[in-house]
Amino acid sequence: MTKADRYLVDDIHNILDNGYKDVNPRPRYEDGTPAYTISVNHVMRKYDLSKGEFPICTLRRQAWKTGIREIFTIYQHPTNVLSEMRDLGVTWWDPWDIGDGTIGQRYGATVKRYDLIHKLIDDIKKDPYGRRKVVSLWQEADLRETKGLAPCAFLTMWNVRGRYLDMSMIQRSGDMLTASGAGGINEIQYAALLMMVAKVTGYEPGVFTHFVANEQIYDRHMDNAHEMLRRAEVMKDDTQNPVLVLNKEGECQFEDFTIDDFEMKDYSPMKPQLKFELGI
Repeated sequence: MTKADRYLVDDIHNILDNGYKDVNPRPRYEDGTPAYTISVNHVMRKYDLSKGEFPICTLRRQAWKTGIREIFTIYQHPTNVLSEMRDLGVTWWDPWDIGDGTIGQRYGATVKRYDLIHKLIDDIKKDPYGRRKVVSLWQEADLRETKGLAPCAFLTMWNVRGRYLDMSMIQRSGDMLTASGAGGINEIQYAALLMMVAKVTGYEPGVFTHFVANEQIYDRHMDNAHEMLRRAEVMKDDTQNPVLVLNKEGECQFEDFTIDDFEMKDYSPMKPQLKFELGI
């Protein structure tokens, strides 16, 4: 198992043993039934990319390429337009259409409006040891401007440490088994973002820390939670060390990266794939 797998097993047990059920949940399943969750508060995970601790789960296959493509839609070619997201290979935002073909003034639209990524890159280059390298997708004016899902992974903080660039990511809420959990899409894509920013600023990717304020397992995901625990028991003596490699030589710009620059090595997730009904 990977470090992420071990984190995930512990976090599933934590929710099963100590979680609490929500009241009057906002999300609904496709059939209109309220999507209840069992949650815990304040979950933190830490990985050192310089030591090969890439955050990816092997207890089920992760769509890591689509996760990185989603990061492109937020930071590299920032957009909130669903057709543009689909052109970049990301379709899972379609259920959050606010009625105008967008997800509202959210995510990529906020990054674009305030030029957040280029300001971050310039700050790292000009003042590497400054302690104000904060990128926030939680902009009150944007949230009030349109309806739409409030950003989940909404804040990153960046610090230079010698030859390394470290990053922490703050997430207000996370669906553990589909996206936010250890080695899930959110960790994969933000670790990839750290690699990209480190590359264009001349540093090596260092420590990635992920904090989730409220992490949940949906009631209709409980069978899958137990299945992942069974898989972990089978795999407990199987050590894997998958790693994401960014194959980009020489100096480059942030806009130069493509999905073909990334390669996942030594990744052998368990089968069959698990299916999850989303709460929208």
